[in-house]
Amino acid sequence: MLKTFKGGMHIPDHKDNTNKIPIRKIDGAPVHIFPLSQHIGAVSVPKVAVGDLVKIGDVLADSDAFVSAPVHSSVSGKVIDIKPYFHPSGNKVTAIFVENDFKYEVSENITPYDLNSMTKEEIVKAIRNSGVVGMGGAGFPTHIKLSPPKEKKITHLIVNAAECEPYLTSDHRRLLEQGEKVVKGLKICLSLFDLPKGYIGIEANKPDAIEALKALNDEKIEIVPLKTKYPQGSEKHLIKAVSGREVPSGALPADVGAIVMNVDTAYQIAETFETGMPLISRIITVGGDAVKEPCNLEVRLGTPFKFVFENAGGFVKEPKKVLNGGPMMGIAQYSLEVPTIKTTSAMLAFSETEKVYDPDLPCIRCGKCTQHCPMRLMPLYLSKYSKENNLEMCEKYHILDCIECGLCSYQCPAMQGLVQNIRIGKQKVAEQRRKKQ
Repeated sequence: MLKTFKGGMHIPDHKDNTNKIPIRKIDGAPVHIFPLSQHIGAVSVPKVAVGDLVKIGDVLADSDAFVSAPVHSSVSGKVIDIKPYFHPSGNKVTAIFVENDFKYEVSENITPYDLNSMTKEEIVKAIRNSGVVGMGGAGFPTHIKLSPPKEKKITHLIVNAAECEPYLTSDHRRLLEQGEKVVKGLKICLSLFDLPKGYIGIEANKPDAIEALKALNDEKIEIVPLKTKYPQGSEKHLIKAVSGREVPSGALPADVGAIVMNVDTAYQIAETFETGMPLISRIITVGGDAVKEPCNLEVRLGTPFKFVFENAGGFVKEPKKVLNGGPMMGIAQYSLEVPTIKTTSAMLAFSETEKVYDPDLPCIRCGKCTQHCPMRLMPLYLSKYSKENNLEMCEKYHILDCIECGLCSYQCPAMQGLVQNIRIGKQKVAEQRRKKQ
């Protein structure tokens, strides 16, 4: 029986165009742009100056803050500028510009690690120094996840291979082509907690990946087939499906003994210890009806979106919307000159906007948003109170528990942009809390 959670819904996955296409590595762009904010936590500080020569793997920026991770160069060349620049999130942040010399020289500092001679603390430090973050969502630094308070007893280490967002197939391809390295990364993390077994949760619409992982016959890894349902890949819902434990409101996965990491995160941990190479690239699904050749590309970080789309054959139709990420939770882009960052899982381009929201249409009280909400919230009221700026009622109705999955807006017959209103309300509530502290 397939495991799952209460709520959510099955939506068309649109994965057929790319799920059978092998990963293809592309060359670097003429100029790579490295924003200093690529994860949750403190913004990194430049460690290079304009005119400096850098090689692959060199640290471009870092921070002394605990919740942070360094940024490394993915090409060799010269630092030509450091200035505020547009970020896929829509904000402007300081970025380092490196002119690619196309020599792809690797830093002399890059050497493999000897795992057998390292302490647990040294392993965590190496993961931190390699710049590894969660590569499937908000980009939480992985070394923080792997350093829970001592009173939090971790019993479940889970790799999130659900990949429930429509169009996305990068995790699927990684598992098929390099599944053994994903398993190795998970086992390295298991050693930090002396756990006998880890879990890989994967949706049933990837039967070939499930069989490939099972064929590895690793007794320390349990493959957990999951019901194909959105948002099965949400951290809290994956924990519920795999372990049966529910993360309470306001709590963290470690509070119920769980740690979740993305497929690419586990892969990068293995890659770091095998080769010494920090996080400098990732797999990106390039798709949408405006793209000529939908595919999965291994892309060096800092590559402009325009260059990535060109490597997918360019556009066959004029795109009206370009997304960083999937169609449910991705962020619409205003320019193709923004750079690829650590959390860019997909680049999608569409010739038509499938749904147009009308803020003037009234709610018809159908209850669909409440029925399908995976967090068991009442999106119609959260949206209403957010629009009214009634932050007290927003808090009363647990607005901060919303994971912004987008299901409420997706199936709203009144065409209301519920998740956008809720997102604004969350920002206001969080800001109000910070002022009170």
